[in-house]
Amino acid sequence: MNPITGYHVITPDDLTWRESNLMKIPNADYLERTGSEILGARLWNLPPFSANTLHKHLRSEEFYFVLEGTGRIRIGDVSLTIPKHGGVLVGPDQLRQVFNDSPDPVLWLIIGAPEELEFLKGSLSPTDLSGFYPTDPTQLPPELV
Repeated sequence: MNPITGYHVITPDDLTWRESNLMKIPNADYLERTGSEILGARLWNLPPFSANTLHKHLRSEEFYFVLEGTGRIRIGDVSLTIPKHGGVLVGPDQLRQVFNDSPDPVLWLIIGAPEELEFLKGSLSPTDLSGFYPTDPTQLPPELV
């Protein structure tokens, strides 16, 4: 992994919002234009009564920070409530899923490092997703079933 040179300013106009592949949650990658191979940072805008993928990481620690609303996350078998401007750091080996069981949208900033090598542009290794998704990634937390 190579560090960037200098610095990069990212403005709201630079962000491209898209829906995630599996769960169709709107998100914007803050660092895709910077070429960072060390740090990942993404906004996730969870609509009411929705969930992101149930997943874990091979190497990355992730910091989940609630920008707007009240955040809900399950880590293993535990569901946590995170207040606005609160956060939680999750180790790579922990299954986790951000979800929203309220009628109001919730905006998360999720920062992870190091970036998973398998997902870097130009990766020569085939991506085996079983390490990230050891169980059905589209399953919903009990609060949304």
